[in-house]
Amino acid sequence: MLLIGDDWAEDHHDVEVQDESGRKLAAANLPEGVAGIAKLHELVARHGGEGLDPAEVVVGIETDRGSWVQALIASGYQVFAINPRQVNRFKERYGSSGAKSDKGDAHALADMVRIDRAQLRPVAGDSEAAQAVKVVARAHQTLIWERTRAFQRLRTTLREYFPAALNAYADLALTSTDA
Repeated sequence: MLLIGDDWAEDHHDVEVQDESGRKLAAANLPEGVAGIAKLHELVARHGGEGLDPAEVVVGIETDRGSWVQALIASGYQVFAINPRQVNRFKERYGSSGAKSDKGDAHALADMVRIDRAQLRPVAGDSEAAQAVKVVARAHQTLIWERTRAFQRLRTTLREYFPAALNAYADLALTSTDA
């Protein structure tokens, strides 16, 4: 069995690979995307041995969504989404400084899936219909946020350059029911 802590950022992932006893086998900074997933699979292959079943690879990560997580699930790995607050509390076992460290977070995530896996929530792969609903819901949310930002920019510009327009078009107020 391999245990992996994956501290993700926008453009990279800091990972630590441990064996069942907690011994650190490898640590790496992987790029986001296909190249990074390929390097992660190489690490698993290098340290897992020939007979390793993908279900024996356990990954702790601080998110339950995104293409990276979907790729881990599709590979057959057990993936556990861990709340960042839980990770911070868990790290207090190692020291109380509270300093942020991507490598330290990757280590804590790997330890968490090794020690406390029974208390963590596994990420389940979504059905195609559920994934489609998520995509549509996120797109809808994004469009509402963009519309609100555009409206606020327009109001700010009008207030600065043509304040009388705000009085003339007072009914332009954007409400949540205008969806």
